[in-house]
Amino acid sequence: MIAELRRAPDWVTLPAGTFIMGESPQDKFATDTERPAHPVVLARAFALARFPVTVGEFRAFDPGHSRGEGPDLPAVNVSWDEAAAYCAWRREETGEGIRLPTEAEWEYACRAGHRAAFAGTDELTTTEANFLYAEDGRRVGPGRRTAAGRYPPNGFGLLDLLGNVCEWVADAWHPNYFGAPGDGSPWLGGERRRVIRGGAWDYLPRLLRCAWRDALPRESRRDNVGFRVARSLNS
Repeated sequence: MIAELRRAPDWVTLPAGTFIMGESPQDKFATDTERPAHPVVLARAFALARFPVTVGEFRAFDPGHSRGEGPDLPAVNVSWDEAAAYCAWRREETGEGIRLPTEAEWEYACRAGHRAAFAGTDELTTTEANFLYAEDGRRVGPGRRTAAGRYPPNGFGLLDLLGNVCEWVADAWHPNYFGAPGDGSPWLGGERRRVIRGGAWDYLPRLLRCAWRDALPRESRRDNVGFRVARSLNS
């Protein structure tokens, strides 16, 4: 499987469904950016890559990317615009509807039917995700990105949605969910910053919660920010 990651996404098909997006019940770390919690109806199934885009995959698009790094690490130092350009290249190469996931699709995929802070649990351990610090400030994680496939999958069979690298999504930043679309479509308008989700290898667990969200300027390149691709399905 890891060899295949170097060439093309390993797709997981997610069913249509309804979920509550935003702060989880009794989540002491929830903020106003995650409120109000609201229902979202995803009327159509879609596909999401099992892993974030890897260095090997991104090199197929940009041969000079991250020279010297292993091909199975998640790609980082990629701006939102470069991630969108990668999706456009994949669409051209394959004829498929490859794109960045919407923020709602990302959270639906991450929760996998759960409402707990960390998708099935209200506590997160270093056997479940790559993060650096415990909530008391102790260093507990590896302190670097880890290759795709090291941590267990969630209920949909997706990996690394929490931790390892933050992931760009399609949506523009809005400071809360008042007026957010309820159909899972991308929420555009707003400002130039774009949403990131999932938390990263150098974060605290509270920043790896399913509902956690933040934003960066779309031209930003960070050593803890990558992306994952989605694919629209014909039916």
